[in-house]
Amino acid sequence: MTDRRMNKGYGMYVWMFAVPLFWGGAFGAAQHVISEIPPITAAALRFGAASLLLIFITQLRGEWQLAELRKRWRGLILMAVTGIFAYNAFFFYGLSYTSAINGSLIMANSPVFITLGAVLFLKEAWNRKLGLGLLLSLSGVVLVIINGSWETLASFTLNAGDLLFLAALFCWVLYGLLGKVVMKGVSPLLTTTVTTAIGSFFLIFWSLFEDGWRQVPHLSAQAWAEMAYMTLFATVLAFFLWNQGVHHLGASKASIYMNLVPINACWIAVLLYGAQMTWIQGVGICMVIAGVCTVTLSPGSRPRPSVSGPSIGPSRETGA
Repeated sequence: MTDRRMNKGYGMYVWMFAVPLFWGGAFGAAQHVISEIPPITAAALRFGAASLLLIFITQLRGEWQLAELRKRWRGLILMAVTGIFAYNAFFFYGLSYTSAINGSLIMANSPVFITLGAVLFLKEAWNRKLGLGLLLSLSGVVLVIINGSWETLASFTLNAGDLLFLAALFCWVLYGLLGKVVMKGVSPLLTTTVTTAIGSFFLIFWSLFEDGWRQVPHLSAQAWAEMAYMTLFATVLAFFLWNQGVHHLGASKASIYMNLVPINACWIAVLLYGAQMTWIQGVGICMVIAGVCTVTLSPGSRPRPSVSGPSIGPSRETGA
């Protein structure tokens, strides 16, 4: 694929649907993998392998913009620490102390805060359709997560795990906003490569204290397949496309797609793991999709032409 193709018409919006699809599929995969090895070790293996692949692709594409890296190294390090290292650490440890429902409800607010931050600090445009789409999509996510049980929402109380998820939320918002600033001079591919490599370094260092690497050679075939999926699709492709979206569409419009993550996780669980879906969750899914479409069709939705380097793929003409 090339930047030209991704930016033609509404092509970038179509590609952005792949991001929550890949991240939604990673939920079930990650849950199984961390049953065999410790969570930080799993994250270190996932992002370490992804960084090696991204470095190879970046070298193949000749996108090492050393002059720009020297100018924006602080921002790149902050993106790596917040979006790769700290976010994953807070997320995985948060699941050890609180329920997935509480964590999902907290993380569902990320598009709201990214949008507010983009409007307040990055001067991105605000309009009624954007606000309506955000509200509709967020409402649909909450409906899916609580499955229409308002008692679940009423019983929500903060605990240590919830505080960790709030920290994860804060880190992800910073990652999204920083990306918009950093990628004014650094291409999305190079940004993804550098931040993933730096973040994986910190994860690998931390994983040494878990003493989990001795268990890695004994992973089951299923776990290796799931790790390969998370490395290639949920990390290399998903983070690259996310950074493309932030760069070309803006942090506010890109963030709305985050609400599709639990939606995709829901139907994938139904399709692959035999989970049940209720009609209330079906209504919630329709609300989320309607909200995303509302944002996509809002004024000023057409992506700007790319000024960055080429994207992932062996050729600018044929793509991957």
